[in-house]
Amino acid sequence: MVKVATYFAMTFGAFLFWQSMDRVHVWIALHQDEKKERMEREQEIKRMQAELMAEAKESES
Repeated sequence: MVKVATYFAMTFGAFLFWQSMDRVHVWIALHQDEKKERMEREQEIKRMQAELMAEAKESES
């Protein structure tokens, strides 16, 4: 009986560990996606600023 209970406990523990690792991987993937989107937005802002600065220099000349 102890062997069955130990086997069940180890199996359940492995299942919980597997589920928690799955959640960690999902969280990491979401965090990386957010970081990628933020970097893309910052690049777009820098590109627009460069365009506006070029237009301002043209209009001054």
